[in-house]
Amino acid sequence: MRPPRTLALLAVALMSGSAFASSPIVDIAWSTDGRFAHKATLAAGKFVELCGKLAVGENVRWNFTAAEPVDFNIHYHVGKDVVFPAKQAQVAAGRDVLRVAAAQDYCWMWTNKGTQPVSLTVELAR
Repeated sequence: MRPPRTLALLAVALMSGSAFASSPIVDIAWSTDGRFAHKATLAAGKFVELCGKLAVGENVRWNFTAAEPVDFNIHYHVGKDVVFPAKQAQVAAGRDVLRVAAAQDYCWMWTNKGTQPVSLTVELAR
């Protein structure tokens, strides 16, 4: 049997690992056919971002569905400024095409302002 101190350290290590595994910022990893899909559960008051570098001239078809309305945006940073190619408040679904006009790290972001967890499904294709 392990001493209590060893068990406590093991528990802390396991909890730390799961905290990193459920980070709200997800790197977009495109498949060989140019697709990316993600499912998440947004806790009340929390957010998730899907981020990746895009080049000028790329087009990304995106769509999402959420079990309840969430705030949604696509954004990138220029110095201290934030540019929003898309922004919608309290929507449960959306779809469009992002036409990349500036080479940047783009983030698709959803925020749950509700009091209950919300499931989210996202698909991106370039």
